[in-house]
Amino acid sequence: MGFFALTATMVLDVYEYPTFATSQLNLMFFLIVGGILWFFPVALCSAEMATIPQWEKGGVFTWVSETLGERWGFTAIFFQWFQITVGFVTMIYFMLSALTEVFGWQILDQNPVYKTLAVLAIFWLVTLSQLWGTKVTDKLIKFTFSLGVVVPAVLLLAFCIIYVAQGNPLAFSGSGRNLLPNFHDAATLVVFVSFILSYMGVEASATYSNELKNVQRNYPIAMIMLVVFAIVINSIGGLSVGAIISQGDLSLSGGVMQAFDAYLVHFGIDSAILVKILAFLVAFGILGEVSSWVLGPVSGLYMAAQRGLLPPLFRKTNKHEVPVPIVLLQGALVSVWTIVLTLFGGGNNVSFQVALSLTAVIYGLMYVIFFTSYFKLVHKMPALKGVYQVPGKKVGKTIIAGSGMVCTIVVLGISFVVPSSLPQASGLTYQLMLLGGALITLTLPFVIYHFNDKSQHVIIHKPIHLKATETNWLVRPAARGEHMIVSDEKRLRMAEQKVMQKIKTKL
Repeated sequence: MGFFALTATMVLDVYEYPTFATSQLNLMFFLIVGGILWFFPVALCSAEMATIPQWEKGGVFTWVSETLGERWGFTAIFFQWFQITVGFVTMIYFMLSALTEVFGWQILDQNPVYKTLAVLAIFWLVTLSQLWGTKVTDKLIKFTFSLGVVVPAVLLLAFCIIYVAQGNPLAFSGSGRNLLPNFHDAATLVVFVSFILSYMGVEASATYSNELKNVQRNYPIAMIMLVVFAIVINSIGGLSVGAIISQGDLSLSGGVMQAFDAYLVHFGIDSAILVKILAFLVAFGILGEVSSWVLGPVSGLYMAAQRGLLPPLFRKTNKHEVPVPIVLLQGALVSVWTIVLTLFGGGNNVSFQVALSLTAVIYGLMYVIFFTSYFKLVHKMPALKGVYQVPGKKVGKTIIAGSGMVCTIVVLGISFVVPSSLPQASGLTYQLMLLGGALITLTLPFVIYHFNDKSQHVIIHKPIHLKATETNWLVRPAARGEHMIVSDEKRLRMAEQKVMQKIKTKL
């Protein structure tokens, strides 16, 4: 149960509900298919690699480096980090829509220039606050999660249940009235990308499987519980928005507040103050999530720097153990994505959908490398055995990993299909922006690796893996960071303490 709690937060994202709502009743099909054919393969394969002796530390970077080589290990950890530089944009878009309700500043959400400036201001304020470490953030998350995620989600679900129980008409239309999607219309299938994205990041929790008792039995049970939980929660969440907001009126970044407004009007609750309070809570929840993502993924790239895969500048930390150069690099990239996506995409549903799809594409590229490395492990390195074993021996492992690989490739392909939620006039803009972002992303890690000084590619410091008890379970697994960022000075102090403890023990 403890391991389930450690991973459950990865499926609690209120800001994804409007995107889920675009698939209407089809969303249950997508959640079930994504859970069985993609989530389970990633979870099981990553657990096997995480429990191989000497592979417990380093996560995807270690697994891929040991199977495919250092170049691919760096590429995988780069993609795992790089996706959040785009993901920040979608989160803050959602936050701005909520703040628009609070202050009534419609210009923030409608004017691309002002929206760009607002996203940049929020992101940099949060980023600069993280330069003093995560102690404040860890305390803040307890409030943002309970007040800004749980409370709005529970209220939204409650409103929907009462609305449906009263026999009110539902806003579902066309093929969205059916549980099965229209397989002949690729535009309606592209929403599958957002469902897979909601499952992404589970590999980050697999490293804690080493701490489970009877991992062969208990790990799959925890994953089954998580998928069932995700299907139930996300189905109700998406349907809560889609049941009352028609597809033509749905805003991908402001859909949750649209739903709250509609429910309150329907129930005859004319309270502008209550709407503002709910909007503030939603914005507060997103603020906590943005804060939690600033430093977590950075630890993976910092670990690569400790292998000499980045210039020495990126191995530096401040007195609060924060790798400032990497954090500032991340901020610069987020700024570029914000300007490009908001100004060229118009700052509306097109910008939001491009950002969402690009995040999935970048993460998807990492999973292609991940499954390739697992195939190499199974078929070329049979002597390496993890404490946990994917069932079915070589054939079963190939089928399970193959399912995940096929789903990943499908997601990469359909990401470039213009979603049915966007106007056809915006189709070319969507595809060109997504293609441009994907090509840049695909090129960067290979360019960095090629031009970096290979003589520096040595293990300067081994990563210090965080135990489950040392992490904040309210933060998504992928946002926590698997490793402790430790400066050279602190490592020296830790080494001296170990020596002193040994001396005391002998005495």
